Amino acid sequence: MQVYTTDRIRNVVLLGHGGVGKTTLAEAMAYLSGITSRLGKVEDGNTVSDYDKEEIKRGFSISTSMIPIEWDKYKINVLDTPGFFDFIGEVDEAVAAADAAVIVISGKAGVQVGTRKAWEMCNKYNLPRLIFVTDMDIDNVSYKKVVEQLQEIYGNKIAPVYMPIRENEKFVGYVNIIKNKGRRYIERDKKVECDIPDYCEEYRDTYRDALMEAVAETSEEFMDRYFGGEEFSQAEIYAALATSVADCSLVPVLMGSPVNLQGVTNLLDDIISFFPDPTKLKRTGLDKNSNGTFDADYDFSKSKSASVFKTIIDPFIGKYSLIKVCSGVIKNSDVLYNVDGDTEEKLSKLYVLQGNKAVEVPELMAGDIGAIAKLNSVRTGDTLSTKSNPITFGKINISKPYTCKAYKAKNKADIDKIAQGLSRLAQEDLTLKLVNDTANRQSLIFGIGDQQLDITVSKLLDRYKVEVELEKPRVAFRETIRKKSDVDSKYKKQSGGHGQFGHVKMRFEPSGDLETPVIFEEEVVGGAVPKNYFPAVEKGLAESVLAGPLAGYPVVGIKAVLYDGSYHPVDSSEMAFKTATMMAFKKGFMEASPVLLEPIVLVKVRVPNDFTGDVMGDLNKRRGRVLGMNPSGDSMTIIEAEVPELEVYGYATNLRSMTGGAGDYEYEFVRYEQAPSDVQEREIKEREEMKEE
Repeated sequence: MQVYTTDRIRNVVLLGHGGVGKTTLAEAMAYLSGITSRLGKVEDGNTVSDYDKEEIKRGFSISTSMIPIEWDKYKINVLDTPGFFDFIGEVDEAVAAADAAVIVISGKAGVQVGTRKAWEMCNKYNLPRLIFVTDMDIDNVSYKKVVEQLQEIYGNKIAPVYMPIRENEKFVGYVNIIKNKGRRYIERDKKVECDIPDYCEEYRDTYRDALMEAVAETSEEFMDRYFGGEEFSQAEIYAALATSVADCSLVPVLMGSPVNLQGVTNLLDDIISFFPDPTKLKRTGLDKNSNGTFDADYDFSKSKSASVFKTIIDPFIGKYSLIKVCSGVIKNSDVLYNVDGDTEEKLSKLYVLQGNKAVEVPELMAGDIGAIAKLNSVRTGDTLSTKSNPITFGKINISKPYTCKAYKAKNKADIDKIAQGLSRLAQEDLTLKLVNDTANRQSLIFGIGDQQLDITVSKLLDRYKVEVELEKPRVAFRETIRKKSDVDSKYKKQSGGHGQFGHVKMRFEPSGDLETPVIFEEEVVGGAVPKNYFPAVEKGLAESVLAGPLAGYPVVGIKAVLYDGSYHPVDSSEMAFKTATMMAFKKGFMEASPVLLEPIVLVKVRVPNDFTGDVMGDLNKRRGRVLGMNPSGDSMTIIEAEVPELEVYGYATNLRSMTGGAGDYEYEFVRYEQAPSDVQEREIKEREEMKEE
């Protein structure tokens, strides 16, 4: 593949609901540009972008894949993203590298939840966008209805630039509204000019008037000419539309049938015409030498810098760090400095990835996207630059995972291999988080949803030949007391020679501070317990609160007062007083009305207004206390509630079911509260059974 200058590069991400045909569209682009000699199908498992075994097995995209397409002396870096919400982290990475977006909509399904989420993501990153309506080959699909639906939601910025010609409910051609001409398909993507049918005139005129009005609004001169009845040239129209698309004030709507290669060449042409090249974009980093800003701005004449937006680690093809060059020209002989890892890396080869196929290139210009192999110290989000001019760019904003499961090895001999495999998968997918919960003696894995975690287990088996079981995680309860107790504890042991003797009298009561395990005080008078044994008493308390007598959970909120005791001048020792203290703690704790505390989290649920009643009802069933509701724009509401963490398990699946996938949530720990008696009884019983096992 040849090297392209920055002004001839377009970085485009495909976004949309799951199953609308993003991968099919990417495949059609690859075929028409000559990357592949046969048109693959998702159901046959032979597309360029869905190459992972899990993707082929399940029939949908799991990871973002890259397809660099050469078209009309331009390079279009197409980033094909998953549509299912469990893999939002892949979308976050792709959007961070893209300069514009194609939102794909099924003509049959119309605007879906994934469409709205794609639009919100474009708004968040201020991405220029166009909409491509697929499935035009399906009988009875109404392009007009889809356009009306889009205009109802997003207003006048929706501007169709094509409309279909249908005969006997069949898609046979289209009208180019800008050129005011018709085209009829004669064989798949082959087409000839044709007259515009009379039945298309009405909507053609409506769409064209709206387009011309949008063109007129780009300058006062154009506005005067528009009201003077002048016609704009095609070049003027395309230039004005490109300006409006770049500032996100206009969103062109295209359509076609990628399975038949129809409408795809128009899309490729319009990506080049409408979307900005990287030279028109800003990219600012931090100059570590001066602590000032570095305006990279995809300028090839400036110092080399690149951001790593994705990592691929495969046991067979190795590790690839996908980069976007932010300034300068990166060559395959360069030595680059990893600012975040404080290491230097000598490059051996530069690549562009066509799905899983690595194509070597000699250099990458500013604004281009490529891959570097075997950068061992480099992680997603790191910045590469020169050591003499170290630059760092902001980290990628990755969605936070809240779905949690515990995992354990089916074969204990595989524990180390499982840890290595999960670590590599977590490097690839930043929404996977691994946590070692020592308090509950369990290993936890966090993800966006259950499907993502199930696929992670499958990848472990396929790639690393190890098996794990997922199960419901144990919640981190705490133990405390509600009343006071007073105990006398004596530890005495004689076994020949020096014996062991420790005697303490202690009071236990709630401290009121649930952040601190134990507060120790001493009120000993007259040397009943020598001061040199106080540290041993304190150490006994510190060890006792690690696992409480009630159910083995950590203890919090205890005040322990040593007020009396006795000692033996020969047999007393630190170990004896420590043991006596631990005996006193156990007895005193159980006599002071012990209770289990459960963690309470603050949940913020963002849902469409129509679902607020259902969501609040469900939160109440989960023992939640709804604190309030706040409007969030775009007909959305944020519901805040305090919910026991025990009841949050499985919430992601329930919320999606209730809201059709439109709702999302986040939560954070706020405090501990006494658990209801039935929850305490169940938990204590389960812990007893665990001990027996």
